[in-house]
Amino acid sequence: MTSMLRRNQSLKTILRTPKDPFTKPTLKPYKNPQTSSTYFPPRVLNQISFSTHSSKFPEYEMPTVTWGVIQGRKEKLVSRVIICDYLKSIGIIPDELEELELPSTVEVMRERVEFLQKIGLTVDDINEYPLMLGCSVRKNIIPVLTYLEKIGIQKSRLGEFVKNYPQCLHASVVVELVPVIKFLRGLDVEKQDIGYVLMKYPELLGFKLEGTMSTSVAYLVSIGVNPRDVGPMVTQYPYFLGMRVGTTIKPLVDYLVSLGLPKKILARMLEKRAYLLGYDLEETVKPNVNCLLSFGIRKDALPSVIAQYPQIIGLPLKAKLSSQQYFFNLKLKIDPDGFARIIEKMPQIVSLHQHVIMKPVEFLLGRGFSAGDVAKMIVKCPQLVASQVGLMKNSYYFFKSDMGRPMDELLDFPDYFTYSLESRIKPRYQRMQSKGIRCSLAWFLNCSDQRFEERLYGDYIEPESSGPSFYMGGKLELPGNEIVSEEEESDDETLYRRTVSL
Repeated sequence: MTSMLRRNQSLKTILRTPKDPFTKPTLKPYKNPQTSSTYFPPRVLNQISFSTHSSKFPEYEMPTVTWGVIQGRKEKLVSRVIICDYLKSIGIIPDELEELELPSTVEVMRERVEFLQKIGLTVDDINEYPLMLGCSVRKNIIPVLTYLEKIGIQKSRLGEFVKNYPQCLHASVVVELVPVIKFLRGLDVEKQDIGYVLMKYPELLGFKLEGTMSTSVAYLVSIGVNPRDVGPMVTQYPYFLGMRVGTTIKPLVDYLVSLGLPKKILARMLEKRAYLLGYDLEETVKPNVNCLLSFGIRKDALPSVIAQYPQIIGLPLKAKLSSQQYFFNLKLKIDPDGFARIIEKMPQIVSLHQHVIMKPVEFLLGRGFSAGDVAKMIVKCPQLVASQVGLMKNSYYFFKSDMGRPMDELLDFPDYFTYSLESRIKPRYQRMQSKGIRCSLAWFLNCSDQRFEERLYGDYIEPESSGPSFYMGGKLELPGNEIVSEEEESDDETLYRRTVSL
Protein backbone atom coordinates (compact mmCIF):
# COMPACT_ATOMS: atom_id res chain seq x y z
CA MET A 1 0.00 0.00 0.00
CA THR A 2 2.83 2.33 0.88
CA SER A 3 4.60 1.55 -2.40
CA MET A 4 1.46 2.33 -4.36
CA LEU A 5 1.12 5.74 -2.69
CA ARG A 6 4.74 6.56 -3.46
CA ARG A 7 4.24 5.56 -7.10
CA ASN A 8 1.17 7.82 -7.46
CA GLN A 9 2.99 10.69 -5.78
CA SER A 10 5.98 10.46 -8.12
CA LEU A 11 3.60 10.37 -11.15
CA LYS A 12 1.94 13.60 -10.01
CA THR A 13 5.35 15.19 -9.64
CA ILE A 14 6.32 14.21 -13.20
CA LEU A 15 3.12 15.64 -14.59
CA ARG A 16 3.57 18.84 -12.59
CA THR A 17 7.21 19.40 -13.60
CA PRO A 18 8.07 17.82 -16.94
CA LYS A 19 11.61 16.51 -17.29
CA ASP A 20 11.55 16.43 -21.15
CA PRO A 21 13.69 19.41 -22.27
CA PHE A 22 11.80 19.57 -25.64
CA THR A 23 8.46 20.09 -24.02
CA LYS A 24 7.44 23.77 -24.17
CA PRO A 25 5.76 25.43 -21.22
CA THR A 26 2.16 26.60 -21.49
CA LEU A 27 2.02 30.00 -23.28
CA LYS A 28 0.17 32.75 -21.51
CA PRO A 29 -1.03 35.95 -23.14
CA TYR A 30 0.31 39.15 -21.70
CA LYS A 31 -0.91 42.71 -21.65
CA ASN A 32 0.53 45.29 -24.01
CA PRO A 33 1.50 48.25 -21.79
CA GLN A 34 0.07 50.66 -24.39
CA THR A 35 -3.33 48.99 -24.69
CA SER A 36 -5.65 47.10 -22.42
CA SER A 37 -6.39 44.33 -24.93
CA THR A 38 -4.77 40.96 -24.88
CA TYR A 39 -1.76 40.84 -27.24
CA PHE A 40 0.10 37.91 -28.77
CA PRO A 41 3.59 38.52 -30.13
CA PRO A 42 4.09 37.46 -33.81
CA ARG A 43 6.20 34.44 -32.97
CA VAL A 44 3.41 33.19 -30.73
CA LEU A 45 0.70 33.95 -33.31
CA ASN A 46 2.22 31.52 -35.78
CA GLN A 47 1.95 28.74 -33.21
CA ILE A 48 -1.79 29.25 -32.61
CA SER A 49 -4.12 27.19 -34.78
CA PHE A 50 -7.30 28.87 -36.00
CA SER A 51 -8.59 25.74 -37.63
CA THR A 52 -11.00 23.29 -35.99
CA HIS A 53 -9.86 20.47 -38.29
CA SER A 54 -6.85 18.29 -37.66
CA SER A 55 -4.42 17.39 -40.42
CA LYS A 56 -1.34 15.33 -40.90
CA PHE A 57 0.22 18.31 -42.72
CA PRO A 58 -0.66 21.40 -40.71
CA GLU A 59 1.67 23.58 -42.80
CA TYR A 60 -0.76 23.29 -45.79
CA GLU A 61 -3.86 23.87 -43.73
CA MET A 62 -5.59 27.15 -44.72
CA PRO A 63 -6.94 29.26 -41.84
CA THR A 64 -10.68 29.77 -41.62
CA VAL A 65 -10.16 33.40 -40.56
CA THR A 66 -8.05 35.59 -42.87
CA TRP A 67 -8.18 38.97 -41.14
CA GLY A 68 -5.10 39.57 -39.07
CA VAL A 69 -3.47 36.30 -40.06
CA ILE A 70 0.16 36.37 -41.03
CA GLN A 71 0.76 33.70 -43.64
CA GLY A 72 3.96 31.83 -43.92
CA ARG A 73 5.79 31.26 -47.18
CA LYS A 74 4.11 27.93 -47.84
CA GLU A 75 0.66 29.29 -47.03
CA LYS A 76 1.22 32.14 -49.48
CA LEU A 77 2.26 29.70 -52.18
CA VAL A 78 -0.90 27.67 -51.65
CA SER A 79 -3.05 30.84 -51.71
CA ARG A 80 -1.41 31.95 -54.93
CA VAL A 81 -2.03 28.61 -56.60
CA ILE A 82 -5.70 28.63 -55.58
CA ILE A 83 -6.21 32.23 -56.75
CA CYS A 84 -4.45 31.60 -60.07
CA ASP A 85 -6.64 28.57 -60.64
CA TYR A 86 -9.70 30.74 -60.03
CA LEU A 87 -8.49 33.39 -62.47
CA LYS A 88 -7.80 30.77 -65.14
CA SER A 89 -11.27 29.34 -64.65
CA ILE A 90 -12.85 32.67 -65.64
CA GLY A 91 -10.51 33.28 -68.56
CA ILE A 92 -7.90 35.58 -67.00
CA ILE A 93 -4.26 34.75 -67.70
CA PRO A 94 -2.31 35.26 -64.45
CA ASP A 95 1.21 34.99 -65.94
CA GLU A 96 2.02 38.69 -65.34
CA LEU A 97 0.99 38.43 -61.68
CA GLU A 98 4.03 36.41 -60.61
CA GLU A 99 5.76 39.35 -58.96
CA LEU A 100 2.53 40.88 -57.69
CA GLU A 101 1.36 40.46 -54.11
CA LEU A 102 -2.05 38.83 -54.29
CA PRO A 103 -4.77 38.79 -51.63
CA SER A 104 -4.86 35.96 -49.12
CA THR A 105 -8.18 34.48 -50.25
CA VAL A 106 -10.12 33.80 -53.40
CA GLU A 107 -13.06 35.77 -52.02
CA VAL A 108 -11.05 39.00 -52.07
CA MET A 109 -9.86 38.40 -55.63
CA ARG A 110 -13.39 37.55 -56.74
CA GLU A 111 -14.59 40.84 -55.25
CA ARG A 112 -12.01 42.75 -57.31
CA VAL A 113 -12.90 40.98 -60.54
CA GLU A 114 -16.62 41.45 -60.05
CA PHE A 115 -16.19 45.15 -59.19
CA LEU A 116 -14.17 45.77 -62.36
CA GLN A 117 -16.78 43.94 -64.41
CA LYS A 118 -19.52 45.98 -62.76
CA ILE A 119 -18.02 49.27 -64.01
CA GLY A 120 -17.88 47.89 -67.56
CA LEU A 121 -14.60 46.03 -67.99
CA THR A 122 -14.51 42.63 -69.65
CA VAL A 123 -12.17 39.70 -69.12
CA ASP A 124 -10.32 40.77 -72.27
CA ASP A 125 -9.86 44.25 -70.84
CA ILE A 126 -8.41 42.79 -67.65
CA ASN A 127 -6.09 40.55 -69.67
CA GLU A 128 -4.79 43.68 -71.44
CA TYR A 129 -3.57 44.96 -68.07
CA PRO A 130 -3.86 42.23 -65.42
CA LEU A 131 -1.85 44.29 -62.92
CA MET A 132 -5.08 46.09 -62.06
CA LEU A 133 -5.98 42.99 -60.04
CA GLY A 134 -3.35 44.06 -57.55
CA CYS A 135 -5.40 47.11 -56.59
CA SER A 136 -7.58 46.98 -53.52
CA VAL A 137 -11.22 47.83 -54.14
CA ARG A 138 -11.54 49.94 -51.02
CA LYS A 139 -8.04 51.45 -50.84
CA ASN A 140 -7.33 52.06 -54.54
CA ILE A 141 -10.20 51.58 -56.98
CA ILE A 142 -13.10 53.27 -55.19
CA PRO A 143 -11.15 56.43 -54.15
CA VAL A 144 -9.78 56.91 -57.69
CA LEU A 145 -13.12 56.39 -59.42
CA THR A 146 -14.90 58.64 -56.94
CA TYR A 147 -12.42 61.44 -57.65
CA LEU A 148 -12.63 60.98 -61.43
CA GLU A 149 -16.41 61.26 -61.24
CA LYS A 150 -16.05 64.36 -59.08
CA ILE A 151 -13.89 66.18 -61.67
CA GLY A 152 -16.34 65.61 -64.49
CA ILE A 153 -16.00 62.11 -65.94
CA GLN A 154 -19.44 60.58 -66.29
CA LYS A 155 -20.14 57.56 -64.16
CA SER A 156 -21.24 55.60 -67.21
CA ARG A 157 -17.84 56.21 -68.83
CA LEU A 158 -15.60 55.30 -65.90
CA GLY A 159 -15.13 51.80 -67.28
CA GLU A 160 -14.05 53.24 -70.64
CA PHE A 161 -11.61 55.55 -68.87
CA VAL A 162 -10.07 52.70 -66.86
CA LYS A 163 -9.86 50.58 -70.00
CA ASN A 164 -7.91 53.34 -71.78
CA TYR A 165 -5.66 54.12 -68.82
CA PRO A 166 -5.77 51.34 -66.19
CA GLN A 167 -2.59 52.65 -64.54
CA CYS A 168 -4.72 55.33 -62.87
CA LEU A 169 -5.95 52.71 -60.37
CA HIS A 170 -2.46 52.58 -58.83
CA ALA A 171 -2.34 56.36 -58.32
CA SER A 172 -2.74 58.24 -55.07
CA VAL A 173 -5.57 60.74 -55.32
CA VAL A 174 -3.94 63.33 -53.08
CA VAL A 175 -0.31 62.92 -54.14
CA GLU A 176 -0.65 62.27 -57.88
CA LEU A 177 -4.10 63.09 -59.28
CA VAL A 178 -5.03 66.32 -57.50
CA PRO A 179 -1.81 68.19 -58.50
CA VAL A 180 -2.39 67.38 -62.19
CA ILE A 181 -5.93 68.75 -62.07
CA LYS A 182 -4.72 71.89 -60.31
CA PHE A 183 -2.07 72.29 -63.03
CA LEU A 184 -4.69 72.07 -65.79
CA ARG A 185 -6.91 74.58 -64.02
CA GLY A 186 -3.87 76.86 -63.73
CA LEU A 187 -3.56 76.76 -67.51
CA ASP A 188 -7.11 78.19 -67.76
CA VAL A 189 -8.73 74.91 -68.71
CA GLU A 190 -12.38 75.41 -67.76
CA LYS A 191 -13.63 73.29 -64.87
CA GLN A 192 -16.38 71.77 -66.99
CA ASP A 193 -13.80 70.78 -69.63
CA ILE A 194 -11.50 68.81 -67.32
CA GLY A 195 -13.41 65.56 -67.80
CA TYR A 196 -13.48 66.05 -71.58
CA VAL A 197 -9.72 66.65 -71.67
CA LEU A 198 -8.95 63.57 -69.59
CA MET A 199 -11.23 61.36 -71.66
CA LYS A 200 -9.30 62.44 -74.76
CA TYR A 201 -5.86 62.03 -73.18
CA PRO A 202 -6.04 60.13 -69.86
CA GLU A 203 -2.25 59.67 -69.80
CA LEU A 204 -2.04 63.25 -68.54
CA LEU A 205 -2.68 61.88 -65.06
CA GLY A 206 0.65 60.08 -65.19
CA PHE A 207 2.84 63.05 -66.17
CA LYS A 208 5.08 64.94 -63.79
CA LEU A 209 4.21 68.61 -63.52
CA GLU A 210 7.80 69.80 -63.61
CA GLY A 211 8.59 67.71 -66.68
CA THR A 212 7.17 67.61 -70.18
CA MET A 213 3.94 69.52 -69.55
CA SER A 214 5.60 72.60 -68.07
CA THR A 215 8.33 72.79 -70.71
CA SER A 216 5.84 72.42 -73.59
CA VAL A 217 3.72 75.29 -72.31
CA ALA A 218 6.75 77.48 -71.57
CA TYR A 219 8.16 77.02 -75.06
CA LEU A 220 4.89 77.82 -76.82
CA VAL A 221 4.52 80.99 -74.76
CA SER A 222 8.10 81.92 -75.66
CA ILE A 223 7.32 81.91 -79.40
CA GLY A 224 4.33 84.19 -78.93
CA VAL A 225 1.36 82.04 -77.91
CA ASN A 226 -0.91 84.04 -75.63
CA PRO A 227 -0.92 82.42 -72.14
CA ARG A 228 -4.69 82.94 -72.01
CA ASP A 229 -5.08 80.78 -75.10
CA VAL A 230 -3.18 77.81 -73.64
CA GLY A 231 -6.30 76.56 -71.85
CA PRO A 232 -8.42 76.41 -75.04
CA MET A 233 -5.46 74.79 -76.81
CA VAL A 234 -5.33 72.07 -74.16
CA THR A 235 -9.07 71.52 -74.45
CA GLN A 236 -8.82 71.21 -78.23
CA TYR A 237 -5.62 69.14 -78.42
CA PRO A 238 -4.25 68.05 -75.00
CA TYR A 239 -1.68 65.74 -76.59
CA PHE A 240 0.88 68.54 -77.00
CA LEU A 241 1.35 68.55 -73.22
CA GLY A 242 3.01 65.15 -73.61
CA MET A 243 5.30 66.18 -76.48
CA ARG A 244 8.98 66.83 -75.93
CA VAL A 245 10.08 70.30 -76.92
CA GLY A 246 13.53 69.36 -78.18
CA THR A 247 12.52 66.41 -80.35
CA THR A 248 8.99 67.27 -81.50
CA ILE A 249 7.70 70.83 -81.04
CA LYS A 250 10.79 72.95 -81.65
CA PRO A 251 11.92 71.17 -84.86
CA LEU A 252 8.44 71.69 -86.36
CA VAL A 253 8.37 75.37 -85.38
CA ASP A 254 11.91 75.96 -86.68
CA TYR A 255 11.08 74.35 -90.02
CA LEU A 256 7.92 76.41 -90.58
CA VAL A 257 9.79 79.58 -89.64
CA SER A 258 12.53 78.64 -92.13
CA LEU A 259 9.89 78.66 -94.89
CA GLY A 260 9.24 82.33 -94.18
CA LEU A 261 6.37 82.03 -91.72
CA PRO A 262 6.86 84.58 -88.90
CA LYS A 263 6.66 83.27 -85.35
CA LYS A 264 3.88 85.72 -84.57
CA ILE A 265 1.66 84.34 -87.32
CA LEU A 266 2.65 80.78 -86.43
CA ALA A 267 1.65 81.43 -82.82
CA ARG A 268 -1.79 82.63 -83.97
CA MET A 269 -2.14 79.50 -86.08
CA LEU A 270 -1.31 77.25 -83.12
CA GLU A 271 -3.72 79.10 -80.84
CA LYS A 272 -6.61 78.29 -83.18
CA ARG A 273 -5.38 74.90 -84.40
CA ALA A 274 -3.25 73.26 -81.74
CA TYR A 275 -3.53 69.94 -83.58
CA LEU A 276 -0.91 71.23 -86.04
CA LEU A 277 1.66 70.23 -83.41
CA GLY A 278 0.66 66.62 -83.97
CA TYR A 279 1.79 66.57 -87.61
CA ASP A 280 4.93 64.48 -88.08
CA LEU A 281 7.70 66.68 -89.46
CA GLU A 282 9.64 64.09 -91.45
CA GLU A 283 6.80 61.88 -92.62
CA THR A 284 4.09 64.47 -93.31
CA VAL A 285 5.06 68.16 -93.20
CA LYS A 286 8.25 68.15 -95.27
CA PRO A 287 6.85 65.81 -97.97
CA ASN A 288 3.76 68.05 -98.27
CA VAL A 289 5.84 71.19 -98.66
CA ASN A 290 7.90 69.49 -101.36
CA CYS A 291 4.66 68.36 -103.00
CA LEU A 292 3.38 71.94 -103.18
CA LEU A 293 6.61 73.03 -104.85
CA SER A 294 6.39 70.17 -107.33
CA PHE A 295 2.90 71.29 -108.38
CA GLY A 296 4.12 74.75 -109.25
CA ILE A 297 3.50 76.68 -106.04
CA ARG A 298 6.15 79.39 -105.80
CA LYS A 299 8.48 79.18 -102.84
CA ASP A 300 7.79 82.75 -101.76
CA ALA A 301 4.04 81.94 -101.75
CA LEU A 302 4.41 78.98 -99.38
CA PRO A 303 4.06 81.04 -96.17
CA SER A 304 0.83 82.60 -97.46
CA VAL A 305 -0.56 79.19 -98.47
CA ILE A 306 0.18 77.68 -95.05
CA ALA A 307 -1.13 80.72 -93.17
CA GLN A 308 -4.43 80.64 -95.11
CA TYR A 309 -4.94 76.89 -94.80
CA PRO A 310 -2.69 75.41 -92.07
CA GLN A 311 -4.24 71.94 -92.41
CA ILE A 312 -2.63 71.63 -95.84
CA ILE A 313 0.65 70.50 -94.28
CA GLY A 314 -1.05 67.48 -92.70
CA LEU A 315 -3.27 66.25 -95.55
CA PRO A 316 -2.61 63.35 -97.94
CA LEU A 317 -1.67 66.15 -100.29
CA LYS A 318 -0.20 64.45 -103.33
CA ALA A 319 -3.37 62.47 -104.02
CA LYS A 320 -5.63 65.50 -103.48
CA LEU A 321 -3.57 67.83 -105.67
CA SER A 322 -3.32 65.26 -108.44
CA SER A 323 -7.07 64.70 -108.45
CA GLN A 324 -7.96 68.40 -108.37
CA GLN A 325 -5.42 69.38 -111.00
CA TYR A 326 -6.76 66.75 -113.38
CA PHE A 327 -10.35 67.90 -112.69
CA PHE A 328 -9.57 71.59 -113.28
CA ASN A 329 -7.77 70.76 -116.49
CA LEU A 330 -10.46 68.42 -117.82
CA LYS A 331 -13.67 70.18 -116.75
CA LEU A 332 -12.65 73.84 -116.44
CA LYS A 333 -9.88 74.03 -119.05
CA ILE A 334 -7.40 75.46 -116.53
CA ASP A 335 -3.77 74.47 -117.17
CA PRO A 336 -1.37 73.35 -114.37
CA ASP A 337 0.16 76.82 -114.10
CA GLY A 338 -3.27 78.38 -113.63
CA PHE A 339 -4.12 75.69 -111.08
CA ALA A 340 -0.97 76.58 -109.11
CA ARG A 341 -2.00 80.27 -109.05
CA ILE A 342 -5.44 79.21 -107.78
CA ILE A 343 -3.90 77.18 -104.94
CA GLU A 344 -1.72 80.14 -103.97
CA LYS A 345 -4.80 82.35 -103.65
CA MET A 346 -7.18 79.80 -102.14
CA PRO A 347 -5.46 76.60 -100.91
CA GLN A 348 -8.73 75.31 -99.43
CA ILE A 349 -9.63 74.18 -102.95
CA VAL A 350 -7.54 71.03 -102.45
CA SER A 351 -10.26 69.78 -100.07
CA LEU A 352 -13.30 71.11 -101.94
CA HIS A 353 -15.63 68.53 -103.45
CA GLN A 354 -15.83 68.62 -107.20
CA HIS A 355 -19.64 68.70 -107.34
CA VAL A 356 -19.54 71.83 -105.15
CA ILE A 357 -17.10 73.45 -107.57
CA MET A 358 -19.29 72.72 -110.58
CA LYS A 359 -22.43 74.45 -109.25
CA PRO A 360 -21.15 78.07 -109.55
CA VAL A 361 -19.33 77.13 -112.77
CA GLU A 362 -22.58 75.90 -114.33
CA PHE A 363 -24.33 79.08 -113.16
CA LEU A 364 -21.75 81.29 -114.92
CA LEU A 365 -21.91 79.19 -118.07
CA GLY A 366 -25.69 79.56 -118.01
CA ARG A 367 -25.38 83.36 -117.89
CA GLY A 368 -23.61 83.41 -121.23
CA PHE A 369 -19.95 83.30 -120.17
CA SER A 370 -17.77 81.03 -122.30
CA ALA A 371 -15.75 78.20 -120.79
CA GLY A 372 -12.58 80.21 -121.40
CA ASP A 373 -14.06 83.28 -119.67
CA VAL A 374 -15.11 81.19 -116.66
CA ALA A 375 -11.60 79.73 -116.43
CA LYS A 376 -10.10 83.25 -116.41
CA MET A 377 -12.56 84.39 -113.75
CA ILE A 378 -11.72 81.44 -111.49
CA VAL A 379 -7.96 82.03 -111.85
CA LYS A 380 -8.52 85.69 -110.91
CA CYS A 381 -10.91 84.91 -108.04
CA PRO A 382 -10.85 81.26 -106.88
CA GLN A 383 -13.43 82.09 -104.18
CA LEU A 384 -16.04 81.88 -106.93
CA VAL A 385 -16.04 78.08 -106.81
CA ALA A 386 -17.04 78.21 -103.10
CA SER A 387 -19.85 80.71 -103.55
CA GLN A 388 -23.52 79.87 -103.02
CA VAL A 389 -25.44 79.86 -106.27
CA GLY A 390 -28.50 81.49 -104.68
CA LEU A 391 -26.49 84.50 -103.55
CA MET A 392 -24.74 84.69 -106.91
CA LYS A 393 -28.13 84.85 -108.66
CA ASN A 394 -29.32 87.76 -106.54
CA SER A 395 -26.10 89.68 -107.09
CA TYR A 396 -26.19 89.00 -110.83
CA TYR A 397 -29.80 90.19 -111.24
CA PHE A 398 -29.02 93.38 -109.30
CA PHE A 399 -26.01 93.93 -111.52
CA LYS A 400 -28.07 93.51 -114.70
CA SER A 401 -31.34 95.22 -113.70
CA ASP A 402 -30.33 98.00 -111.28
CA MET A 403 -26.78 98.75 -112.34
CA GLY A 404 -27.25 98.02 -116.03
CA ARG A 405 -23.56 97.42 -116.52
CA PRO A 406 -21.92 95.36 -119.28
CA MET A 407 -20.92 91.72 -118.64
CA ASP A 408 -17.29 92.55 -119.35
CA GLU A 409 -17.05 94.24 -115.97
CA LEU A 410 -17.81 90.94 -114.24
CA LEU A 411 -15.13 89.30 -116.34
CA ASP A 412 -12.63 91.97 -115.21
CA PHE A 413 -13.78 91.89 -111.56
CA PRO A 414 -15.29 88.45 -110.71
CA ASP A 415 -14.76 89.27 -107.02
CA TYR A 416 -18.12 91.07 -107.29
CA PHE A 417 -19.88 87.78 -106.51
CA THR A 418 -18.01 87.36 -103.23
CA TYR A 419 -19.39 90.55 -101.62
CA SER A 420 -22.66 90.74 -99.71
CA LEU A 421 -25.43 92.26 -101.79
CA GLU A 422 -27.40 93.70 -98.87
CA SER A 423 -24.57 94.94 -96.65
CA ARG A 424 -22.06 96.20 -99.20
CA ILE A 425 -23.08 96.26 -102.86
CA LYS A 426 -26.51 97.94 -102.59
CA PRO A 427 -25.68 100.59 -99.94
CA ARG A 428 -22.49 101.69 -101.64
CA TYR A 429 -24.01 101.73 -105.12
CA GLN A 430 -26.96 103.83 -103.93
CA ARG A 431 -24.64 106.36 -102.29
CA MET A 432 -22.59 106.60 -105.46
CA GLN A 433 -25.76 107.15 -107.47
CA SER A 434 -26.79 109.98 -105.17
CA LYS A 435 -23.39 111.60 -105.66
CA GLY A 436 -23.49 111.08 -109.40
CA ILE A 437 -20.25 109.12 -109.37
CA ARG A 438 -19.60 106.46 -111.98
CA CYS A 439 -16.64 104.14 -111.45
CA SER A 440 -15.53 100.55 -111.78
CA LEU A 441 -16.76 97.74 -109.55
CA ALA A 442 -13.36 97.32 -107.91
CA TRP A 443 -13.12 101.03 -107.05
CA PHE A 444 -16.17 101.12 -104.78
CA LEU A 445 -16.22 97.50 -103.54
CA ASN A 446 -12.60 96.51 -102.93
CA CYS A 447 -11.93 98.81 -99.97
CA SER A 448 -12.83 99.25 -96.32
CA ASP A 449 -15.75 101.42 -95.19
CA GLN A 450 -13.36 104.16 -94.10
CA ARG A 451 -11.56 104.17 -97.41
CA PHE A 452 -14.89 104.22 -99.26
CA GLU A 453 -15.92 107.35 -97.35
CA GLU A 454 -12.63 109.01 -98.21
CA ARG A 455 -13.08 108.13 -101.85
CA LEU A 456 -16.69 109.30 -101.84
CA TYR A 457 -15.82 112.75 -100.54
CA GLY A 458 -12.42 113.06 -102.18
CA ASP A 459 -11.59 115.71 -104.72
CA TYR A 460 -10.07 113.19 -107.09
CA ILE A 461 -10.37 109.56 -108.04
CA GLU A 462 -7.21 107.71 -107.04
CA PRO A 463 -5.79 105.15 -109.47
CA GLU A 464 -6.95 101.59 -108.98
CA SER A 465 -4.62 98.93 -107.69
CA SER A 466 -4.72 95.20 -107.10
CA GLY A 467 -6.03 95.63 -103.56
CA PRO A 468 -4.58 94.45 -100.25
CA SER A 469 -1.39 92.42 -100.38
CA PHE A 470 0.00 89.96 -97.88
CA TYR A 471 3.58 90.48 -96.72
CA MET A 472 5.01 87.79 -94.49
CA GLY A 473 6.68 89.19 -91.43
CA GLY A 474 4.48 92.26 -91.17
CA LYS A 475 0.91 93.50 -91.17
CA LEU A 476 -1.39 93.76 -94.13
CA GLU A 477 -0.35 96.81 -96.13
CA LEU A 478 -2.82 98.62 -98.32
CA PRO A 479 -1.90 100.74 -101.34
CA GLY A 480 -0.87 104.20 -100.18
CA ASN A 481 1.31 102.77 -97.38
CA GLU A 482 -1.59 102.67 -94.96
CA ILE A 483 -1.05 99.98 -92.35
CA VAL A 484 -4.11 98.02 -91.34
CA SER A 485 -4.35 97.60 -87.58
CA GLU A 486 -4.69 94.16 -86.06
CA GLU A 487 -8.25 94.93 -84.96
CA GLU A 488 -9.44 95.95 -88.42
CA GLU A 489 -10.47 93.16 -90.75
CA SER A 490 -9.34 93.55 -94.35
CA ASP A 491 -11.36 92.47 -97.34
CA ASP A 492 -9.03 89.56 -97.98
CA GLU A 493 -9.54 88.38 -94.42
CA THR A 494 -13.31 88.58 -94.93
CA LEU A 495 -13.04 86.37 -97.98
CA TYR A 496 -10.83 83.98 -96.06
CA ARG A 497 -13.39 83.70 -93.27
CA ARG A 498 -16.01 82.76 -95.82
CA THR A 499 -13.93 79.87 -97.14
CA VAL A 500 -11.98 78.68 -94.09
CA SER A 501 -14.80 76.35 -93.07
CA LEU A 502 -14.36 74.42 -96.28
